[in-house]
Amino acid sequence: MAGMRDAIRVTYGLRAGTGLVAGFAPFALLGPALGAASVTPDMDVTQPKTLTARALAEAVMAIDATAIFASPAAISNVLATADELAPAQRDALSRVNLMLSAGAPIPETLLERLQRLLPAAELHTPYGMTEALPLTDVSLDVIRAAREDAQMGFPGAGNGVCVGTPVHGAQLGVLPLDSSGNVTDEITTDPGVTGEIVARAPHAKDHYDRLWITERISDQTPGWHRTGDVGHFDAKERLWVEGRLAHVINTSRGPVTPVAAEHAAESVLGVGRTALVGVGPKGSQTTVAVIETDPAPQKPGLAPSDLADQVRSTVEFATGIRPSAVMVIPEHPTDIRHNSKIDRAALSQWAERVLSGGKMSAL
Repeated sequence: MAGMRDAIRVTYGLRAGTGLVAGFAPFALLGPALGAASVTPDMDVTQPKTLTARALAEAVMAIDATAIFASPAAISNVLATADELAPAQRDALSRVNLMLSAGAPIPETLLERLQRLLPAAELHTPYGMTEALPLTDVSLDVIRAAREDAQMGFPGAGNGVCVGTPVHGAQLGVLPLDSSGNVTDEITTDPGVTGEIVARAPHAKDHYDRLWITERISDQTPGWHRTGDVGHFDAKERLWVEGRLAHVINTSRGPVTPVAAEHAAESVLGVGRTALVGVGPKGSQTTVAVIETDPAPQKPGLAPSDLADQVRSTVEFATGIRPSAVMVIPEHPTDIRHNSKIDRAALSQWAERVLSGGKMSAL
């Protein structure tokens, strides 16, 4: 806890006198640890997506807060309910100068919308996990610059979400994937090499409690925590996250990571959150895009042919991956804590069952 406090204080300048709105319950501990006032909005803290714009604004007004932490799902609902804000509430939000969000990748377009609601705020999306948060920091400005670098072919830029550079006290590396999608054992920071992300920091976990197998796996690289995420560095030493190791799709042409293809699909008009999953035996899997749409379909099924064609061509142009099937679903299954992390394993099993002739049923 002390290491986490120090990393947050040095990286973001949070200190005594700061008012912090903690839209994610664990961050309510950081306010007192930093000597700062802390308040939790009127929401169900076990379901971050219940945070509304009015509840956020009222929490800001209660302590004249200048900083906010909220999950991506909470941000999405805040933006969806922003029309309900009164002028005084909008004015309070306009004085916030720091916004932090972590828990799942956040599209740049969503951050752009959030910037309009919080015009004076620096928007940061730190990367980390329960075992070590934060590990890197990135701002909206850096995300924009990274996107431009990717478009210009800068070495290592692109194919994933840019999460920036290590925070105070953290060290990062990757264990490269081989052609079969297996993790090798030599840590590297060379640009463009995709592998499992490993980390060490004063605020990293000491051990897992009563999880012997998990502890053994996570510490297979002595002195480093294996995060279970895959990614790579670019030539400016920025880290790009490409997805979870468990979600890597093992095709006949080698391992395929999902995040870049998912973001490409989400750029298609009418397409919301997307999950790229693998179907078939490891080593010869094929890719399937499972999408949410606006308006949402009444039931899951195959996407209309014109929409499927748009998604396929957009993803192929951006990443070289052409999904074998495009399926629609009313709402993705997500994790309990953040309501943001899509359960791709469940979607993969469902898509494989349906596409192999099973009943078109809900998950």
